[in-house]
Amino acid sequence: MPVSLIGIDVGGTNFRLGVVQNLRVVWEKRFQADFAGLCRTHSAALALSAITQVLNQAIAEARLIYPQVAGVGLGFPGFIEPHSGRVLSSPNLPGLINADLLTPLAAQNGLPVTLENDASAAAFGEYSLSQPDTGSLIYIGLGTGVGGGLVLQGKLHGGDHGVAMEIGHLTVERSGRLCGCGNRGCLEQYASTNGVVQTYTELTGDTLSAFDIAQWALQKNAAAAHAYAQAGEYLASGLAHIAKVVDVRDVVIGGGMSASWSLMQAAFEQRLQEELIPTLRGKLHIRLSQAQDQAGIIGAAMLALR
Repeated sequence: MPVSLIGIDVGGTNFRLGVVQNLRVVWEKRFQADFAGLCRTHSAALALSAITQVLNQAIAEARLIYPQVAGVGLGFPGFIEPHSGRVLSSPNLPGLINADLLTPLAAQNGLPVTLENDASAAAFGEYSLSQPDTGSLIYIGLGTGVGGGLVLQGKLHGGDHGVAMEIGHLTVERSGRLCGCGNRGCLEQYASTNGVVQTYTELTGDTLSAFDIAQWALQKNAAAAHAYAQAGEYLASGLAHIAKVVDVRDVVIGGGMSASWSLMQAAFEQRLQEELIPTLRGKLHIRLSQAQDQAGIIGAAMLALR
């Protein structure tokens, strides 16, 4: 019988849980859970307790169907301390400081539990599914924020302090928009769905969802098209700097906003060629995720094997 593992991909307003066997999600469910709102309106202790309770209930539901589950992997937004697995902080879940999710989850379920940054988990999922020739891969997740993950020669690289590949917090606009991390001008303030919304609002005075802005952009609305093109330009600028440092060929772009990649691609490619050093031009293999938005679940589950 194949090993069954639970992978959980946590977002600010919902999370998805899947049971994974042989790199395939055999059962999946999306749970509505406004963790971001919970953290904004409650003390850290109460928010952490509530988050733990909701996750435990979801795990219990999955285990009713797959009682043979051998471990749980959790992809969580924020800076994760690599040795203890504590959530050092989370810009999109304010108030969680040095928070311990692992101990109560493991105690409640009697299973080994692994916790990793959500984008890093997705990176490992993409690597596990594709096995690039070089054994190395950069993952960029575009959603309400911008996440990044790095696999080097088959091993996930989280850094000594758990902040490796936090590319959403690269400064791309000096003295720019205030970010949840406390700095200004971070990449995710421009190249995420929230960034696109803010750019469009600044241009028009109207506030629409990123999805609606994409629909307007497809109809050649100038402000909407500019918002997505600008997101592509800033993303390319960030990737050009990352490539100079880690020199990894394979780049996978995923996350919900990647569905609008056609609106960013031309501006992205032009800016990337402008800012890459000449020796790297034309050498990056950039593709959209083929994991049907399940890379985070699969990666978290595979990391549970550690």
